[in-house]
Amino acid sequence: MQVATIFNHETIPLDGETFDDCEFRECRLVYAGGPPPVFQQCRFDECEWKFEGPAAKTLEHLKLIWSVGGKAPVQAMIKEITGAGGR
Repeated sequence: MQVATIFNHETIPLDGETFDDCEFRECRLVYAGGPPPVFQQCRFDECEWKFEGPAAKTLEHLKLIWSVGGKAPVQAMIKEITGAGGR
């Protein structure tokens, strides 16, 4: 677990990590599809979110679904993720 750490211009692997009260400044944050990271009271300034491995393949699959006419299910997932689904 990283606590009260400031990351500057770093590449940070996220899988399975926990960050509490951390600050990320112009970092590349990499998620590869493992256990989701936990962020508690963290701040992000101009970071790049990168997806690799199985995480990247999942995004590729969603793009494919969208491109072959499956916009509605992808939009429903986005609404669920953002909390805009009215629940």
